[in-house]
Amino acid sequence: MSSTGQGPSNDGAPAATEDPRAVAAAREKARARAEAIAYREQNRKDRAKARTLPNMVWALVACFIVVAFLMIVTWRPKAEKVNAVEYSAQLEDARKVAPWVRGPEPMPTGWTATSVEFRAPEQRPMTWHLGIVTTEKKYVGLEQSNVTGGQFQSDKMGRTSDDGTSTVSGVTWQRKVLLDRKEENALVLVGSGVTTIVTGNAGYPALEAFASTLR
Repeated sequence: MSSTGQGPSNDGAPAATEDPRAVAAAREKARARAEAIAYREQNRKDRAKARTLPNMVWALVACFIVVAFLMIVTWRPKAEKVNAVEYSAQLEDARKVAPWVRGPEPMPTGWTATSVEFRAPEQRPMTWHLGIVTTEKKYVGLEQSNVTGGQFQSDKMGRTSDDGTSTVSGVTWQRKVLLDRKEENALVLVGSGVTTIVTGNAGYPALEAFASTLR
């Protein structure tokens, strides 16, 4: 038989070797993708931490501080309104049935009567009250009754301690410190079947000035 003249067969030959540069590029691309994924995941975690309860509390505290500061720098005190009352008519009516009732004549300049009350004879004991606010927004009260016992003084002043005397228009008044009320004092005059008390937190000089106007 004659020969075919063909060369040896290439079946089973090894595959060609991969390009190193392509391999390196693929690896770099994979690394970059992994880093991007890791960055996004870390950013998500950081944002989640920023929304935790402690951070929200601190944010609210900061807001409150800012609001409080603005309120302090913009706040202006409002003058307390004094509701004046007309007492002259009641004073005259009280004197018709109780000549011992006394009132300021004249009222010290700038002082304002804010309360007045007269208890008639059928409401024994008879009492007369006049409440006043001074120009310094302090309180002065006049309390009178046709009884001279200690119960009336106790009802109007509570517990007291003696604090010397004051002479007003030649008349001696007993000074009292009101133990149940902060920074309040009183002048007390007992005589001719009548108890007269001038009390308040305006201080002794103001109480004495008021007592000198009583007629």
